[in-house]
Amino acid sequence: MDKTAELKLDGKTYQLPVVVGTEQERAIDISNLRNETGYITLDDGYANTGSCQSSITFIDGERGILRYRGIPIEELAEKSTFIEVAHLIIFGHLPTSAELRRFSDLLTENELLNEAMKHHFEGFPTQAHPMAILSSMINAASCFYPELFGPDSRNTFVVQAARLLSKVRTIAAYAYRMSRGLPIIYPKPDLKYTANFLHMMFSLPYQEYDLKPEAVKALDLIFLLHADHEQNCSTATVRMVASSRANLFASAAAGVCALWGPLHGGANQAVLEMLEAIHREGDDGSKFIAAAKDKNSGKRLMGFGHRVYKNYDPRAKIIKRVCDQLLEKLHITDPLLDIAKHLEEVALKDPYFIERKLYPNVDFYSGIIMRAIGIPVEMFTVIFAIGRMPGWIANYKEVMEQPHSRIYRPRQVYTGPTLNHYTPIKERK
Repeated sequence: MDKTAELKLDGKTYQLPVVVGTEQERAIDISNLRNETGYITLDDGYANTGSCQSSITFIDGERGILRYRGIPIEELAEKSTFIEVAHLIIFGHLPTSAELRRFSDLLTENELLNEAMKHHFEGFPTQAHPMAILSSMINAASCFYPELFGPDSRNTFVVQAARLLSKVRTIAAYAYRMSRGLPIIYPKPDLKYTANFLHMMFSLPYQEYDLKPEAVKALDLIFLLHADHEQNCSTATVRMVASSRANLFASAAAGVCALWGPLHGGANQAVLEMLEAIHREGDDGSKFIAAAKDKNSGKRLMGFGHRVYKNYDPRAKIIKRVCDQLLEKLHITDPLLDIAKHLEEVALKDPYFIERKLYPNVDFYSGIIMRAIGIPVEMFTVIFAIGRMPGWIANYKEVMEQPHSRIYRPRQVYTGPTLNHYTPIKERK
């Protein structure tokens, strides 16, 4: 017998179906609540509201678990690559050799931007934020593919997914080059995804960028670890826009805008800004940590703790090892990185942070890695967006494939004035 929850309202009893997921997550189905009772639920920030059923990513924040399509993130980080994981997330299974080759070929075929888009880049001021350029240029790129707007767009989904995933890194690299007044560097078809991005970012017309394997691996891992993370702000935004039957590029551009917010995608940037502030004050981090433990100081330790994970962020454990290996291999001398290592050492031993489960999270280490590679702080959120693209594409696909999906339309509890009337301007005080 199916489980139900019982709700008593105004002397009446209502039976609400209970939905159980494959990992035994339980939810009360209230989709008919308003029709049956006249009531809605109020859940500010949707912290207790499931907006969909999804088969892409599973998170257990209490146990520190993250799985893509059922596969633990630890296995994927050790054995896989970003592009293989992108295929897994978008299409639901690890690719065969032939499937991976075809997907990689599609990425290569679609890595160039239409030359007319150069004029769009030139229209932005040099100080424009790369996220503004990224969202704008993703939308602009869609204009060159009229099939996106046709009724048969689902039939070309594989090509459109590869096209978006490939072009987003080209757009990101171009945005960086334009902001620095540097000539655009075209992608090279013989380079793999992440190496090609670094080539477009840092090569010069007269000198190829030295693609250090450790740096390529570290950035590829950052992409992989950010590839999806359940119904976060930007992913929920993508699904919201997709529910209106907007095209894939428009939905992803909306995700970029949501990710741009400092409470979402700006966390790794905030880490570096914190380190820079500590360095300016001549502190090695000790004074800052003492201040962070004082509620009245206004100081907050960025890159520690996580809203979802009440245990150690599983991504942080993985990326910490790669971070340590990269810094050791590159022999980098950087006072900000020294401060970061000091903060990490103290926080991992200090009872104050241990009791509150304020462990270093993925943003802490990814910021350090990008700093070591030479990626400027204003590009950090762009890197996040590139990594999150597979998850956005997969969630878009789920919305489009649901046979009975409706446009997302949350309700509200109105708290404004009651019935009012228009007052002519001469009578207003």
